[in-house]
Amino acid sequence: MEDREKVKVYIEKCHLEARIPSYARCGDAGMDIYAVEDTIIQFGKTVIVKTGLKVAIAEGFEIQIRPRSGMSIKTPLRVANSPGTIDAGYRDEIGIIMHNTSTEQDYQIKKGDRIAQMVIQKVPMIEWIPVENVEKIGENRGGGFGSSGR
Repeated sequence: MEDREKVKVYIEKCHLEARIPSYARCGDAGMDIYAVEDTIIQFGKTVIVKTGLKVAIAEGFEIQIRPRSGMSIKTPLRVANSPGTIDAGYRDEIGIIMHNTSTEQDYQIKKGDRIAQMVIQKVPMIEWIPVENVEKIGENRGGGFGSSGR
């Protein structure tokens, strides 16, 4: 077992067949999250895939929902709002927003399929400090969109 810092997150199964997310391998950053029911995503459509889980996250943290690389390379499915954020105050069921990029074929997600991964992150608050000109603070590296080449 790893000696990494652990963050307590309370989890509720709101569906009998929900699976608690798990790390596939020791050292992984993301935990696999599973579909709780069969879902057909029609080509070109975006749906919410249910997980059957609710969480309570401590303030100062978020859970990010990210795509699984295997699903992204082997299927036309994408996590539509990647990375998705589950805020500390959210207590409803976690749903994964999935988009089928195919222009011809529907895609079926089966109950128990690994559909995304989740990562917990610390999220400090921003304290805005109004100034007259930000170019006088630090160094301006210059350039903009695409300025470093391909």
